[in-house]
Amino acid sequence: MPRIHCLNNISKKGTDQLPAGYELVDDLAQADGVLVRSAQLHDTEFPPSLLAIARAGAGVNNIPLDRCAEEGIVVFNTPGANANAVKELVLAGMLLGSRGIVDGAIWCRENADDPAIGKSAEKAKKAFAGREIMGKKLGVIGLGAIGALVANAAIDLGMEVIGYDPYVSVAAAWRISNRVQHTTNLDDICRECDYISIHVPAMDSTKGMIGADQIALMKADAVLLNFSRDSLVDEAALIEALNADKLGRYVTDFATPGIMGARCAIVLPHLGASTEEAEENCAVMAANEIVDFIENGNITNSVNFPAVDLGPKRAQGQRITIVHRNVPGIINAITEAIAEHGHNLANILSKARGDYAYAIIDVDDQLGDDAQEKMQAREGVLRVRVL
Repeated sequence: MPRIHCLNNISKKGTDQLPAGYELVDDLAQADGVLVRSAQLHDTEFPPSLLAIARAGAGVNNIPLDRCAEEGIVVFNTPGANANAVKELVLAGMLLGSRGIVDGAIWCRENADDPAIGKSAEKAKKAFAGREIMGKKLGVIGLGAIGALVANAAIDLGMEVIGYDPYVSVAAAWRISNRVQHTTNLDDICRECDYISIHVPAMDSTKGMIGADQIALMKADAVLLNFSRDSLVDEAALIEALNADKLGRYVTDFATPGIMGARCAIVLPHLGASTEEAEENCAVMAANEIVDFIENGNITNSVNFPAVDLGPKRAQGQRITIVHRNVPGIINAITEAIAEHGHNLANILSKARGDYAYAIIDVDDQLGDDAQEKMQAREGVLRVRVL
């Protein structure tokens, strides 16, 4: 009986995806799989039984990916499941950065006791005048699931859109409107656009990608939107530009002590995926990923192992899955061990990702314990499962 442990409150629509026979357990030490949202796992000791961790969200900076890979634990995320929720908040952010909505609302609240507030507001509103986004130029940095939705929505709102993503996938390219212009130079985005929205993952290669040089290129009235991760922007350079009126607005979903003291910053409390729909979508996707892995050995949307999918497990024979280091000779040794014990390979699919690799092998009959033990004993093999 597979056992699943939820480290955070996971939407019931997600846990309802678990098939009959699965058990939700309170003790991580008993778990075969984990569903998690924001709980920090870097200092968590994982039990030998743990096969997979599914993050109900896109970011996985709360999970020790390398250590999980070394322990043979596959980590999943749910890219795109919360994309619409973030897209809608980015659009709201553009409007907040364009009009004096926030300052105007604050003024109304501060003057709530004025018996003539209607007339006073008519006099005060000129201080909160803004501009329309229609006809303005938006630069979208990163054209993945969220960036593509933002770009397409901005086109529908009458904006001119320029996209920058040197690594855009074919699937993502098909999702993007043909009216979105493309550039291979990030400086073009910074120099030309009235609004700039960042949609790239937080990695060593993207940390501080919007630095002092990029900010210096931006228009003095430009609005920079960051609903991805705070580390993507050089905060010191950003604060200096805002306080010197060299940048119009910064709208972000990430509160830090530094940015809270900056002028012209609109800061939200990480609301990007905080909708009922997004939480349900992420939970459903995470649960389905972990079930498919436990039941069939398939890997979809893993962040530490390659995507490997042989479809549903066959009714006859058995399926073997091997998590191993990406070194020469392992698959040959595995298949030889199977053949030596008189088993016929019906199907095999093996892929590598960085230092690690994963293989699924279907055999026509029942695999004996001796063959499994021989495979597991091979140097470089981290985990063998027979389904």
